[in-house]
Amino acid sequence: MNEARKTRISKTLSRILRHAPESVGLTLDAQGWVEVRILLAALARHGMPCAPEELAVVVRDNNKQRFAFSEDGLRIRANQGHSVTGVDLQLAAQQPPEFLYHGTAHSHLDAIRREGLKPGSRHHVHLSLQKETAIQVGGRHGRPVVLVVRSGDLHRAGQVFHCSENGVWLTGPVPVDYLAFPD
Repeated sequence: MNEARKTRISKTLSRILRHAPESVGLTLDAQGWVEVRILLAALARHGMPCAPEELAVVVRDNNKQRFAFSEDGLRIRANQGHSVTGVDLQLAAQQPPEFLYHGTAHSHLDAIRREGLKPGSRHHVHLSLQKETAIQVGGRHGRPVVLVVRSGDLHRAGQVFHCSENGVWLTGPVPVDYLAFPD
């Protein structure tokens, strides 16, 4: 399978499994899962036939590990980033490291300086353990900027943190007082 096809399938999966399952006639369960056979049938009905082997390659090779199969391999879900209401990934609360990073575009800095980090249409604010990852994330929408989040202090103040299966840290809104901005 060529890279263009992998990218097309991955983007389609992100849209369906994170934001719009109804666009192909699917409903996610409460933890965001859908049966693989039902997903593949829906993709075929909507003009994107995908073999089970292709799906397995996309899940395995996704550089951000956005998707996961259930232990028995019969279901699939997105690891985080949902805007679909009612999905709870049932991730255990965890103590975060002292500092995490958030990548954003330079054009968003003024709003973040006023309001802090907000989940927007997603369920959580997404944070990374590595600055390099944050740079990549921020670069998707313009000139990247990396904010340092004082996650340890925020956790001690009562904020709950979760770490998704692919290592993305998830939390609620992050107040400005817990952010360090670049000079």
